[in-house]
Amino acid sequence: MESRQFIEVEDRLGAYNYKPLDVVISKGRGIWLEDVAGNRYMDFLAAYSAVNQGHCHPRILKAMTDQAKRLTLTSRAFRNDQLGQFYEEICSLTKSHKVLPMNSGTEAVETAIKAVRKWGYESKGVPRDQAEIIVCDNNFHGRTITIVGFSSEEQYRDGFGPFTPGFVSVPFGDAEAFEAAITPNTVGFLVEPIQGEGGVIVPAEGYLAQCREICDRHGIMMILDEIQTGLGRTGKLFAEEHDGIEADATLVGKALSGGFYPISAVLSNNELLGVFMPGDHGSTFGGNPLACAVARESLKVLMDEGLIGRAHELGDYFLKSLKNLDSPLVKEVRGKGLLLGVELLEEVGSARPYCESLMGEGILCKETHDSVLRFSPPLVISRQELDQALEKIAKVLRP
Repeated sequence: MESRQFIEVEDRLGAYNYKPLDVVISKGRGIWLEDVAGNRYMDFLAAYSAVNQGHCHPRILKAMTDQAKRLTLTSRAFRNDQLGQFYEEICSLTKSHKVLPMNSGTEAVETAIKAVRKWGYESKGVPRDQAEIIVCDNNFHGRTITIVGFSSEEQYRDGFGPFTPGFVSVPFGDAEAFEAAITPNTVGFLVEPIQGEGGVIVPAEGYLAQCREICDRHGIMMILDEIQTGLGRTGKLFAEEHDGIEADATLVGKALSGGFYPISAVLSNNELLGVFMPGDHGSTFGGNPLACAVARESLKVLMDEGLIGRAHELGDYFLKSLKNLDSPLVKEVRGKGLLLGVELLEEVGSARPYCESLMGEGILCKETHDSVLRFSPPLVISRQELDQALEKIAKVLRP
């Protein structure tokens, strides 16, 4: 089949909840993708940070196929020989004391919401069904009814009410506004270290440290959504490290699987995750042996290949190079590590046509918040490949 035929089938039979670029990918390796016509592209989205280790990494592939030959799923009704090893390795790497595995990032967020509410009732003494969680304007934490209910993006909410109560939203990056919103019923603060879907918005240095101090002073659980920013993307294992803090709960997903198989996790402590008793929360596939084997190898690849350091080094170089483009179209370049956003001037209009032009040059990226080009290649990218990409980005943004 040709590209147009694949696209026609998708458009005819699929729900119209995405607007992808019209490229039909059939192969991937490292940072490179190939479409059904044999055209090659550099991937500068990395499946929203899910393939930090690169497409089809051979070590993760082997771990997956080896495990798939032995055992894939038991449910949590029985134990398996991968779950405990996954717990031990991820807790050792991240200095966590408890972990609860799920499947998607959204499920990790929902798990944290349930845990912090129950903690509020059982440990903090908040009146039953009165718990409040503070979130930030412009957030993106997933797509469930509860989560879109506290989004400030009107399209995410339109037509889906009524929504779950118990959430208060404050401006992102404003620690004073966060503290002012706290009440005796506040149990948690849910925040992204960098707002990826919101346009790659980076708060001022020290913001998270301020929020950490406020949470400590008021007895509030700090929950960091590191599903896109974690596991090396920003040049640190977790983006929270840039401010020298530790969250009470850190949410991971995406790159935890290396792009092979859905797995997410809430990384926390006995105080928070200890509220769950058998029957309180779970998932048939959560913590399955196939996912655990994949996650174990994905974490090893991240560390063994020095991908976090590479993200730091090449991220700084990429950020400076993009700023030095001196494009008449660009309002601002921002980001950390290999999570960068190029915001276009308002009069330029949507970033979508520029994504399409970059596709024509062999680079795949995606617009976010309409006016921002998001660049987040797999962390396995080389300096030579990055220079090659920069030449093509300059061609499109400096016409």
